[in-house]
Amino acid sequence: MPKALRLSTCRIFIKNDIRQKSVAHIFLRYKSLKVNEIFYSIQGESSFAGWPCIFVRLTGCNLRCSYCDTQYAYDEGRDASIDDILREVATFRCSLVEITGGEPLRQEETPLLIHTLLDRGYGVLMETNGSFDISAVDPRCIRIVDVKLPGSGEEHRNYWNNLNVLTERDELKFVIGGRKDYEYAREVLGRLQRDVSVKTVANFSPLYGNLAPQLLAEWILEDRLAVRLNLQLHKIIWPPDRRGV
Repeated sequence: MPKALRLSTCRIFIKNDIRQKSVAHIFLRYKSLKVNEIFYSIQGESSFAGWPCIFVRLTGCNLRCSYCDTQYAYDEGRDASIDDILREVATFRCSLVEITGGEPLRQEETPLLIHTLLDRGYGVLMETNGSFDISAVDPRCIRIVDVKLPGSGEEHRNYWNNLNVLTERDELKFVIGGRKDYEYAREVLGRLQRDVSVKTVANFSPLYGNLAPQLLAEWILEDRLAVRLNLQLHKIIWPPDRRGV
């Protein structure tokens, strides 16, 4: 190819790339979500517990769990473009972000927000209540799926097909308030290990103030379950009703 033509072609590609980036930037400015709060804290749950993390809490939830500790996120919030969210996240200078709620998948732009964060080099966690299909979420994201147990009053809302799309990066969360919840969780875990080839981390969390961690630990050891005892560190460090932690 003649040098002049190569340079001309190169300029076209550069111009197209700039145009695409410009269009993408404008696109992110006009795609918005309803955000309850964005804050920087210590990750309290999952296998990432203990790590500094930026939390993007989205507004709205389709469930009403008996033990919900973020009822203020049902309706409170502000509209923010994805571009606005990205700028606010960048101010904390942390590479780990969790998208939570409420229920993040209740908003259709959530997968785009997650994809964009991943493309910008962030490690991204998403915590979902397990009633929505997670397959639309970028598999590079660590999807933490809450399996609702009888004590929540919402166990009939579990979207069971999510178990079939889990990867080794993903995690399950079981909030256990008593023996009935534990036995239900144990049954789900058995089904997962029988029917799904992917080895997924399962977090068993004692319901704060309702089930003693020692008792849950004893049940896990008695049954020799391959699960992770997960204490809610943020509720141990700060008052349980404190926001923004």
